[in-house]
Amino acid sequence: MQNFLIVAASYLFYGWWDWRFLSLILFSTVVDYAIGNRLKIEGNPTKRKVLLYTSIFVNLGFLGFFKYYNFFLDNFISAFSFFGTEINASSLNIILPVGISFYTFQTLSYSIDVYKRKLEPTDDFIAFSAFVSFFPQLVAGPIERATNLLPQFYKKRTFDYSKAVDGMRQILWGLFKKMVIADNCAQYANLIFNNSSDYSGSTLVLGAVFFSFQIYGDFSGYSDIAIGTSRLFGFNLMQNFNFPYFSRDIAEFWRRWHISLSTWFRDYLYIPLGGSRGGTWMKVRNTFIIFIVSGFWHGANWTFIVWGALNAVFFLPLLLTKNNRNNLKPVAQGKALPSIKEFAYMLLTFGLIVTAWIFFRAENIGHAISYISEILSPSLFSIPQFDGRGRAFVAIVLVAIFVMLEWKGREGQYAIAHLGQNWYRPIRWSFYASIIFAIGMFMPSVESPFIYFQF
Repeated sequence: MQNFLIVAASYLFYGWWDWRFLSLILFSTVVDYAIGNRLKIEGNPTKRKVLLYTSIFVNLGFLGFFKYYNFFLDNFISAFSFFGTEINASSLNIILPVGISFYTFQTLSYSIDVYKRKLEPTDDFIAFSAFVSFFPQLVAGPIERATNLLPQFYKKRTFDYSKAVDGMRQILWGLFKKMVIADNCAQYANLIFNNSSDYSGSTLVLGAVFFSFQIYGDFSGYSDIAIGTSRLFGFNLMQNFNFPYFSRDIAEFWRRWHISLSTWFRDYLYIPLGGSRGGTWMKVRNTFIIFIVSGFWHGANWTFIVWGALNAVFFLPLLLTKNNRNNLKPVAQGKALPSIKEFAYMLLTFGLIVTAWIFFRAENIGHAISYISEILSPSLFSIPQFDGRGRAFVAIVLVAIFVMLEWKGREGQYAIAHLGQNWYRPIRWSFYASIIFAIGMFMPSVESPFIYFQF
């Protein structure tokens, strides 16, 4: 009955956006449930592969049609037009189902793990439906593995006060990230990116930095809300962000950013391709494949593909020199401040990340190139000038406070996980009340949709 309630709540939650797309979730659930049970009894290797490919075809087929149909059609037409051949074909007015990139990968993990005999297929259709449609992380992750989340639906859950308190604390921090940091940064990032031709290089740098904190606060904030909400129900979801902007190299950044997706591609694409076990060519090939596919997963636009390729270029020197596993522990672990060397590496890495984010945010490749070209012009050394510059100073101060809190709590699951737990209760409650006050005081009057809802 607990699982049935979760399924009902999840379907109501998703259907409130557009009830028609509930059929996609239901169809995907039925197909993968049936395939999983068939794999359990099927011993013929060829038939097992056919079953696996059926699951892959159905899930990626839905994803490809709704997300990439118009992209491939438009590029196909453009390619033939380049050679002087005109093709008459019209794009479809396709609505992208919210969260389709997330729940298709989640169900795929089940079929692949059952195929590899890493997971026993479930006979409980309600539990499996709850796993596929679990509302806290349905639309923007984390992308949970069946090996971790599905077994949690087999057990009866009782209310745990300590888990609930921790969950509420993480929800609070997620709301602060989204409503105070991301939404304030979004105002100025949108203003600068949408009118980039009007601004100097220094202003464009500021716009890129604003977007960097917008996307981090936005996406990691949602993950915190989802993880905290799940904990209220007695579920433990995987950590999706681990203070990525304190990374000392790109490899460390990708171990800390959108962890559920990075590890998904590592386990289900990179390692099956051979990983880094082969020669130099194989390492280079696999690195570019994994990053380009990751970029394409984010959206049907060449900007995302270039963003992925650019990250591959940043990552390759570390891989080829075997330095991609150097920074496995938190920076300045057990210390108040990083060393000068660590701080320099953090700044360099952040600079590379911000550069890549320009392609992620730009409308097209030309926009990104012109944006970067202006940054590299002499106007880089001018004083930033844009509408609302005075109000933007408040956003900068809020980001600075946010970074200090993140630094202080960087060794926990989230910034305020342990911060203040040893304080006297009135002081601790005052700290939480101040966060609530900041949300009410500084959240913009115009809300910004979660960025990753479009993926």
